[in-house]
Order: sequence, then C-alpha cells, then structure tokens
Amino acid sequence: MTPPVWVDSHCHLGWVGADGDGTDQDPATQVAEALAVGVEALISVGTDLESSRRAVELAERHPEVRATVGLHPHEASKLGEQWGELDALAREHLDVVAGIGEGGFDLYYEHSARDEQEVAFRAQVGLAHELDRALVIHSRDAWDDTFAVLRDAALPRRTVFHCFTGGPDEARRALDLGAYLSFSGIVSFKNADDVRAAAAITPLDRVLVETDAPYLAPVPHRGKPNRPAWVVDVGTALAAAMGRPVEEVAAATRRNAATVFGPLAVPESHRR
Repeated sequence: MTPPVWVDSHCHLGWVGADGDGTDQDPATQVAEALAVGVEALISVGTDLESSRRAVELAERHPEVRATVGLHPHEASKLGEQWGELDALAREHLDVVAGIGEGGFDLYYEHSARDEQEVAFRAQVGLAHELDRALVIHSRDAWDDTFAVLRDAALPRRTVFHCFTGGPDEARRALDLGAYLSFSGIVSFKNADDVRAAAAITPLDRVLVETDAPYLAPVPHRGKPNRPAWVVDVGTALAAAMGRPVEEVAAATRRNAATVFGPLAVPESHRR
C-alpha cells in the first residue's frame, strides 16, 4: 500500500541550521528527509525581515518549498523599520511567496505592545488582500483581539489560523468566518483535549496540518527540535482526533494546502 502524502503547511526552515550546528540541521537536508517519508511540499514561514528573506531564498532553491513574508507579533515593534522591505520582498518574489504572515496577536508573552501588534497585523491583512495571497494568523491568548481586526478589515479569501490552540468555540468562530484551521503537534499532547475537540468538529475541506518546526515536536518526539518530516506523526494524531482514516486526512489536507497556498510543486518521486 502506498503511504499517505502530506504537505507541511507551516514550518520555519529559514531558522534550521542558522547557527551552523551541523549538517543534520541543514535546511536542504531536512527538505530531503521530509520528501523521503512522503511530504510533497513545505511552506516556510517568515516572522521578520531576515527570516522572510531566508524563506524566499529557500523557496527559490527548492521547488518543493513555498515562502511566506511576514512580521510575527513578537516582532511587531519593528514594523516601522522593516515594513517597506517586507512589502517589497513579497511583491518582487510573487512566484514563490504563497502567503503573508505569520501576523496577529500574542498576548501570552506580549513582547511587542498590543497596539503595535494590531497595527502590524492590519498591515499584513491589507497586503494579503492586495496581493491575493493567503493570510497566516498567529493568535495566542488573543481571540477577541484577533476576531475584532478580522471583522473590521474583512477576511482575505484564503486565511489560516496557524497552530490552532483554541477549543470548539474558537474553532466555530474561525470556521464561520471562512478560515482554515491548521493543527500542529499540540494535537498529540496529553493535555490538549480542547484542541482535539476543535479538530473533531473541523470539516475535511477546512483543515491543514503543520509542524511549526523547529518548535512543538509531536509525540513521540517531545523534547527534541521538531522537523518537517514529523508532519507524518502530526497528521496521524490529527486523524485520530478527527476520527477519520489517516489516508483521508492526508488527502484532504494536501488538497486544502493547494487551495490556500496555490499550486505546489510535486516531487517526481510522488507523482502518480
């Protein structure tokens, strides 16, 4: 039986190996490792100007990779100094830039002030609309703030709540707006019953799967730096939470990733 094929809809390849800590952490090695276990495409996500540039560079070198350009809420205070170059980066590389973000709110840490996070988020919502690219949202302990901006600014037609950490109530609010929910390794954690309950009510045509590598390694890899290849384990846990066959969830998340991020290159070894 042919194993399922996956798309890692959110990882940070630009951060892997950035400190020169060995070839096993090299982005090209990790892409190859992911392809070998049935991952056909990866979305490498930018969180500031430097990481967005790295994501674009990786996407230009690897046909299986697409990039996003964005400013994480932790970095929102850098909007004034970085936004012009981020905007230009996205416009100049539309062939590999599949999304804008991750932007939004993080009120758990609040490394940037709440008002700075809102201004940066609104800028990214606007750019996603203008360039007709997916909007990738980060929302942590900030549901009301996030939904308030989306009510005012209008949801881009392809919007993803990345690393969804809410329960069924938050899932319904996001789904009612027309958004997609992307589930990370958290769905495999022992204490994540609310996230699994949210996955259980998410329709097959609105669900995505991600690693958020190098963060949030799924069971059975807890405590290790996450890797895109482990999206297979995240997908297996997601399928269990949804009460659906793994093959069905893999096929659905793969279709949805192509809908959200546009046509994705399929490695020759996965063509069939």
